[in-house]
Amino acid sequence: MLTAIEAHEQANSGDHVIGWKVDPDQRRTLLQRLPPKYSRAIADHVTLKPRVAADAPLPPPCRAEIVGRSDDRRGVEALVVRVDGSTDRPGGGTYHITWSLSPGRKARESNDAIARHGWQAIEPPIPVRLEPAVFP
Repeated sequence: MLTAIEAHEQANSGDHVIGWKVDPDQRRTLLQRLPPKYSRAIADHVTLKPRVAADAPLPPPCRAEIVGRSDDRRGVEALVVRVDGSTDRPGGGTYHITWSLSPGRKARESNDAIARHGWQAIEPPIPVRLEPAVFP
C-alpha cells in the first residue's frame, strides 16, 4: 500500500483530485455541530493533490481529526484537518475541508484563506471518518 506522500508523488497530471471523502452520515452530523457561516455548504472532502489523472493512485486510509476553523470574513470558511498527525499537505498548503462559501467564491480559495488569516483551534479535536477517493 502506498503512503499519502507516495500517492502524491506518483499522480500524473489531469483534471481530477485525489484525497479523502468525508463519510456522508458523519457529514450531516458535523454540519449540525459546526453550522456553516456562508450560504453554500461544501463539507465533503480533504484534498491530497489537485489536478491529477483519473487513474491516479489512491492515498491510504488515514486517521483524521478536525483541529481548527478558518474564516476569511469574505465568504470562505474552512476546517483544518490533521491527517495522520500532520496538518501540512505534501506539495504545500494545509489539509482542510472547505466548509462553506458565499456566492462567487471557489473551494480552491480555502488554502489561501488559511495562509492569510490563520485558523483558530477547535478543542477538543473532532475525529472525522475519511475514505480514500478520486473525484472530479
